[in-house]
Amino acid sequence: MTAVAAAAPSGGSPATTTPPLITRWDLDKTYLRSDFERLGDLARSLLERPDQKRAVPGAATLLRLLGQARARVHVLSGSPRQMRGAILQRFAMDGVRVDQLTLKPNASNLLRLRWRALKDQLGYKLPAMLEARVEELDQLGTSPPEVLVGDDSEGDAFVYSLYADVCSGAVSLPLLEQVLTIGQAYKDVKRRTLQLGARILERAPLGPVHILVHLERQSPPSRFAAFAPRLVPFHNYVQASLLLCEWRYLDAGAVFALCQEMLALHRFDQDAIARSYLDLVRRGHVTGVALAELERVGAQAPPELLELPAHLRSALDATGASLPPRAPARREPAPPLDYLALALEHRGGRGRH
Repeated sequence: MTAVAAAAPSGGSPATTTPPLITRWDLDKTYLRSDFERLGDLARSLLERPDQKRAVPGAATLLRLLGQARARVHVLSGSPRQMRGAILQRFAMDGVRVDQLTLKPNASNLLRLRWRALKDQLGYKLPAMLEARVEELDQLGTSPPEVLVGDDSEGDAFVYSLYADVCSGAVSLPLLEQVLTIGQAYKDVKRRTLQLGARILERAPLGPVHILVHLERQSPPSRFAAFAPRLVPFHNYVQASLLLCEWRYLDAGAVFALCQEMLALHRFDQDAIARSYLDLVRRGHVTGVALAELERVGAQAPPELLELPAHLRSALDATGASLPPRAPARREPAPPLDYLALALEHRGGRGRH
């Protein structure tokens, strides 16, 4: 079974109060630009110093901003446990507070000749997230909303959606057992996952779950249409910050802070920010909430971004689109997914892109 370990946050001990939000992050292709498609890639990554690992632009800043907003940060990665020290050093270098770090027990899987487990995501990530959720429920006595952040190279859309539907009560234990069987989960993993699922279902429905999928491989957003509206694909972390502001998990000041970094360090300009915003508008993922917040506190923006709210409004008006000024009513649950077909597609680590 996956071991779940707490990571000491930089600058203090873990918060004991109930966080307003729980975030669960993948690491590779979401926070770090990693590639484990070949054995040589894994060996190279193991040998890299923390300062040699390349971060996705804006990811560290967003994690710092979430920490400042008191969100709980759980990093759940397919990287091997042998990389734990280097990963924690990298977080420390970036000033990122991580409350919990879960890494894959690849050495144990090899010793037990569990070849499928080396690439499998269903039998690894699902029980790890359920276990963390059960522990949080026991500790906090309540269920804050969650945002799950993954990428388009593995089965994150499938596993995250399944997790969300277990938390909402939409997936029953018999269906979950079928999914795990078709997905070729090992017997002990299946047994543990069902035990955790039963404990979650006793307290379902839990808080709302949003899913963000980083399009690191430039997959078309339409590839994830079946997982909407819960899942939103995003191209860059400007979009992610706008979405979190739209959902009222980050304030406008955090969006300005992230945009400021993208301008200073990553060759973004205000036109690129506007294009990122309009892309979300065209795909129907934002209303007028984030823009209204940026306009409301625009006078407090960094000097180079004082004109950003007006620039976004002008770009929006040029498209002829009309956005409601307030958040829409709570969305209906995502339509049922064919989890049996998805389990077949991704079984044993298949379905990787």
